Amino acid sequence: MLEMGEDRNFGYVRVSTRDQNEARQMRAMMECGLEEWNIYTDRQSGKDFNRPEYQRLMKQLQPYDTLYIKSIDRLGRNYEEIMNQWRVITKEKKVYIVVLDLPLLDTRQIDRNLTGTFIADLVLQILSYVAETEREFIHQRQAEGIAAAKAKGVRLGRPPQARTEAFSGLCEDWLHGRTTARRAALQLNVSHRTFSRWARECMSESLGL
Repeated sequence: MLEMGEDRNFGYVRVSTRDQNEARQMRAMMECGLEEWNIYTDRQSGKDFNRPEYQRLMKQLQPYDTLYIKSIDRLGRNYEEIMNQWRVITKEKKVYIVVLDLPLLDTRQIDRNLTGTFIADLVLQILSYVAETEREFIHQRQAEGIAAAKAKGVRLGRPPQARTEAFSGLCEDWLHGRTTARRAALQLNVSHRTFSRWARECMSESLGL
C-alpha cells in the first residue's frame, strides 16, 4: 500500500478538436475541489500521448499525488498505450488515479487489497479494448458506407465549380500566351488547380474528346 504524502491533486481534460467544449469535464473536476490552475487541458486527438499539456502534467506528478480524469477515453484512445500509461502513472510514478465516471477505477481505494487491484486492472483492460474496438467498427462502417455510396453513383465531397462567363475569354488569352494560368485564376476568383482543370476540359471539348 502507498502511504499518502503531500495532498496534491491534478486533473487532466482532453477534447478531440478545438470545436468541442471542455466545460463538462472542467465542471466535474472543480466539483472534486480541484483548482483551475491544477487542471491540464489538451485540445487534440487521443491517438497517442504526444500532447503538450499531458507531457507537462507528467513532469509535475510526484509520488502520492492524485490524478483525476472524467473517463478513461479522455486519457487516450489506443488500448496498448492506455495500459502502458496507466502502469507508468500508478506503478512507476506511484500516483493515484481517479476515473470519475467509473468508481471502480479509483486507485486510492483499490491499492489497499489485491482483489481490488485485480478487478481494477481487469475493468481497465475491458474498457480500453471495447473503446478501441468500437472505433475500429466506426471506421469500418464509414468505409463501407462510402463504398456503397460510390457503387450507387453518389458523388461524395463538394460539387465541382461551374465555369463562369469570363472563363472563355481568359482561357483564350492563356492559350495565346497573353496571360498566365495563375493570373487568370485570380481574375476568376478560383484556385489555380480549378482553372487548369477547366482549361483541360475546354481543350478536350474543342478536340471532340
